[in-house]
Amino acid sequence: MPVTVLVSDAYGVGVLAAVDGVRPLRFEPGGPLPSGADRAEVLIPAFLTRPDSIDLAGLPKLRLVQMLTAGAEGWIGKLPDGVMLSNARGAHGASVAEWVLGALLATYREFGGFADAGRAHRWNQHQTDTLAGKRILGVGAGDLGVELRRKLEPFDATLTLVGTNARDGVHGVDELPELLGEFDVVVLMVPVTDKTIGMVDAKFLARMADGAILVNVARGPVVDTEALLSELRSGRLRAALDVTDPEPLPPDHPLWTAPGLLLTPHVAGSSRGSVERAYAVAAAEIARFAAGESPKNLVHGDY
Repeated sequence: MPVTVLVSDAYGVGVLAAVDGVRPLRFEPGGPLPSGADRAEVLIPAFLTRPDSIDLAGLPKLRLVQMLTAGAEGWIGKLPDGVMLSNARGAHGASVAEWVLGALLATYREFGGFADAGRAHRWNQHQTDTLAGKRILGVGAGDLGVELRRKLEPFDATLTLVGTNARDGVHGVDELPELLGEFDVVVLMVPVTDKTIGMVDAKFLARMADGAILVNVARGPVVDTEALLSELRSGRLRAALDVTDPEPLPPDHPLWTAPGLLLTPHVAGSSRGSVERAYAVAAAEIARFAAGESPKNLVHGDY
């Protein structure tokens, strides 16, 4: 019997139809489950779908939820016993790394300020800083860290990585307090867990070097927003945020007008081809599942 996979879009149906031993079944996000859903063993939620928006009780044979994103924090602890959770690690790292590179170039070369001057018809010629020679600390040592190092090297910038545990070429997270003050940039690339929520607090920020840039492409709750606002308003630190807490950011939130901040609305991984890349990872994971193997990107409570 083929493995029935619930998928929310036509493109995904086409991709999964080509996988041996798989039968895709289309469903509408937020709508009732289709006929035959009670046979589904795999669910692929649409982007940013919440577990409470799907009738999981109507999926008695569910054994795997396959995400299209690397972030899976909203699903941890929300699934019935025995149901595995797999993310799309490896699909979006290159795109997010490109965003980090662009954000740093825009900040150091002051593209935003020059654009503002241009709209005001002011010829604001002056010297800027450069990315070359900058020391960058990456908090998180997964696929994104590998991609970021590859993109930074041609710009003569160096990347040092911090992971949960020390290993060859990676510092342990216990070393982080001593490392923070030695770097020009700190890039957050960690998942949301009990250990990472609020990890970038006032003490963390105070340890960063004067004039350093905080870059967050992880999730908004990793950073204490009020503590960051205090540093930005003082002018001691700058930041580039693709994610915020809260998110979406309310129109009257002070982050919109905070000085020294480059802000985008959670789009670092949303580039052309992102859907194709996500489904390529998902199809490979589901092929392993259909063949009786364990998916490679399984998420655990401390992922």
